[in-house]
Amino acid sequence: MPKLPNLPPKLRDMAAKLPKLSELRVPRVVVLTAVFLFAGGVGLAFGSWRNLCANCPSIAQIRTFEAEQTSKLYDLNGELIVELGYERRTPVSIEALPDYVPQAVVAIEDKRFYRHGGFDPIGFTRAVFGVLTGNYAGGGSTITQQLARNMFVEEVGFERAYTRKLRELQVAFQLEDAYSKDQILESYLNQIYMGRGYGFQSAARAYFGKNATDLNVAEAALLAAILNRPGFYNPYTNPGPTLARRNTVLNLMARQGYITEAEAESWKAYPLPDRDYSTDSVHGIAPYFEEWVRQILDSRFGDRVYTDGLRVYTTLDSEMQVAAREAMDWGWNRIEALPNFGHDPYSAYDSIDAFDDGQTPYLQGMFIALDPETGQVRAMVGGRDFEQSKFDRVRLAQRQAGSSFKPFVYTAAIASGIPATQIVVDQPVVYPQVSGEDWRPKNFDPEFKGPITIREGLRHSINMIAIKLGWEEVGIETVARTARRMGIQTTEIERFPSTTIGAAEVIPLELAEAYTAFATLGEKVRPFPIIRVEDADGTVLWEHNPDRTRVLDPAVARIMVSMLEDAANRGTGGNTRADRFPQNLPYAVPVAGKTGTTNDGTDTWFVGFTPDLVAGVWFGMDRPIPMNAYAPQGTGGSFAAPVWGRFMASVYYGMERLVDEGETIEFDWFTDPLLDVPVPWPMVEGLTRREVDPATGLLASRWCDDTESYFELYIPGTEPTEVCDRTTRFRMGRDLPGIGRRR
Repeated sequence: MPKLPNLPPKLRDMAAKLPKLSELRVPRVVVLTAVFLFAGGVGLAFGSWRNLCANCPSIAQIRTFEAEQTSKLYDLNGELIVELGYERRTPVSIEALPDYVPQAVVAIEDKRFYRHGGFDPIGFTRAVFGVLTGNYAGGGSTITQQLARNMFVEEVGFERAYTRKLRELQVAFQLEDAYSKDQILESYLNQIYMGRGYGFQSAARAYFGKNATDLNVAEAALLAAILNRPGFYNPYTNPGPTLARRNTVLNLMARQGYITEAEAESWKAYPLPDRDYSTDSVHGIAPYFEEWVRQILDSRFGDRVYTDGLRVYTTLDSEMQVAAREAMDWGWNRIEALPNFGHDPYSAYDSIDAFDDGQTPYLQGMFIALDPETGQVRAMVGGRDFEQSKFDRVRLAQRQAGSSFKPFVYTAAIASGIPATQIVVDQPVVYPQVSGEDWRPKNFDPEFKGPITIREGLRHSINMIAIKLGWEEVGIETVARTARRMGIQTTEIERFPSTTIGAAEVIPLELAEAYTAFATLGEKVRPFPIIRVEDADGTVLWEHNPDRTRVLDPAVARIMVSMLEDAANRGTGGNTRADRFPQNLPYAVPVAGKTGTTNDGTDTWFVGFTPDLVAGVWFGMDRPIPMNAYAPQGTGGSFAAPVWGRFMASVYYGMERLVDEGETIEFDWFTDPLLDVPVPWPMVEGLTRREVDPATGLLASRWCDDTESYFELYIPGTEPTEVCDRTTRFRMGRDLPGIGRRR
C-alpha cells in the first residue's frame, strides 16, 4: 500500500478503505459512450472548421484573382497625368522593387513571415498575453492573414470577431498552399490600403511624387510605418508620431539585419514629405480634359475603365497645358485688377467647396488649343477651378461669338465671288424688326469710315461692313450654311441681321473646329482627346482616326488666311504682339485670327492660328453680364488677345524669352511664286495677284502713289480692272495717306 500523505486521522481511514485503481471495473457502455462522444466532438469540430469557410473563395478563385487596377492616362509624350478607378491601385512587381522596400514591411509587420505557414503562434501568443496584461502592442495577424482579410472581406462577410479570425486563418492557409512567399508579399504590397490609394505604387506617387521602384530606404520605411494606421500615421497632419513610427521601422530593419545600425541612424535624418501629391493623382494638370476623356472611355468600355487597368494615350501636351494655365491665370488676375472690374475676385470664393449648378459668381474663362491637321487637343482649360465648378466651358458653354463669327460672313462673300478689295460703305443702317421696332446697330468706334474695302472692314472689325456684306450682298442663309458646314453645328444660327456680327451663340470647341478649316486651307477636323486605348497587356483596344472634311475651296480659304493675318497683326488682334505686355509674341511666328466682343463686353474672344496650331480664348461671367462696371468696356483685343499671344510665345519660345525676334522659327515656309518670298501658308494653285491701292481697291498706279500699295489675292475673274487715280480717290472720299500695307 502506498504511503499516504500526512492527512488527518479521519481522512486517512477513509482513504485506506478505497479500492485500488487496478481493481476498478468501468462498464463497457461507458467506455464506448466516451469514445463516441470524443469522436463526435472531433468530427463536429472538423466539420465546423470545414464549413466555417463555405463562403470563402476557393483555391481556384484565389489563383485566378486579379486586383482592380486604375486606368492610366498618359500625355502625348507618354508621361502619366492621372489615374481613373474606383480605388487608386497600381500593381508593381516585387522583383522591380529595391530589396529594402519589402524588407521594411516584413520588419515591422511580420518578422517571421518566411518561417511560418500562414499562422505565427509566437506572435499570436504575444498578442494574447498583451491583451491580458494590458500591454497590447500590436496584433498577432501575419502578413498572409492580413492579405486574406484585405482581399476577401466582401466575399467572406464576417459578422463576429472570432468567426472573422477563423475564416481569415483558413484563407491564409489556402494562400500559403497556393502561392510562394514572394507572391504573397507582392500581393500584399499591391493590395494594402495606404490612406491615399491602395498599394505601395499609389502611395509612393501620392506621398513622394515618384514610383515605388525609386524609393529610398527612409521612404520605404515611412510607407511601412503608414500602412498600420494610415489615418493616424500621416506625415502632413501628425508628423511627430509618424516620424517616430518610421524610425522604429528603421531600427527593426537594422536589428533584423536588413541594414546596418549606422545606415539606420543616417536615414533617420531624412525629412518627412512636405508636399501632398495625392491631388495630382486625382485630377492631374488638366482636370476638364481628363473628365472629357473619362466620359468617352465610360461610354465605350463601361466599368472596365475603373477596374481593368487600361492604358489611355491622350493628345495632351503637358508643356502646352502648363503654358495655357499660366496664360489664363495671368489673364484672370489682370482683368480682376482693373479699376473698373465690377465683381468680387475669385480669391473671395476660395473657401467654397462647389457650386451645385456649376455657375460661379466670379470671372471665368476657357482655353482650347488643337492640332489643325489631326484634331488632337493639345491643351484645354475648361474653367478656373474644377473643384468648385465641373462645368466645362470648352465643350458645354453656349456664348455669343461676337466678331469672332464674322469670318464666316467674309468666307461666304469670298466664296460667292466678292473680292477682298470690294468697296462697302461704312455708314449707319436701320433695319425693321418683326416686333415693329427698328434695329440700329453701332460700331465700336463711333466714327464712320465711309467707303472701305472689306479687307479693311475685317481688319478693324467694323460692324456695318459685316452687316451689309452678310445681310444685303451675300444673304444670311448663305452665311448660316457656311458657318454650319465649317463646324457650328450644335447651336442655332438665327436668320437675323444681328447674326452677321455674332449675336448667335456658339460652343467654344465648335468655334475652334471651324477655324481649323482656315489653318488647313479648307479641311475642318473634329477635335478629339484620345490617340489610342490599350488593355493592361498592351493590346490595342481602340484607336482614333482623324475625322477630316473638306468644307472650303482652298482658294477661298487661302484668301481668308491672308485677311485674318491682317486682322491679327494690324487690326483688333494686334495685342497678341503688343510690346506693353510681358512675354508678347514676336513677329517671327506667323499668326492669323479674329477677336470677338459682345454687347457691353459680356463675352470677349480671340480665336486664331499659326501654321500648326489653332487656339481659342474666352473670358466672361458664367451668367452673361458685363465684366466691367463702367466704361471702358473690355474687348477681345484687350482681354483675350494678350493671353493668346502669351500662350503662343510660351509654346514657341519657352516660358521665358530665350531668343530674339529675328530668329527663325521652324515652320514649313513656302515660296510665293509671284513675289519669290517665303510665306507661312502655301500658295494655292489658280489664285492670281494684283498690286492694288488700299484706299480704293483698284489697281495701283503712279497717280495713287501717296499710299503704300500691296499685292492682293484673287480668285480668277474677280480681279479689279480699273486703275486708281486722284479722281477716283476724291470721288470715294478716300484721299487718306498712310493706311496701306508694306510691300
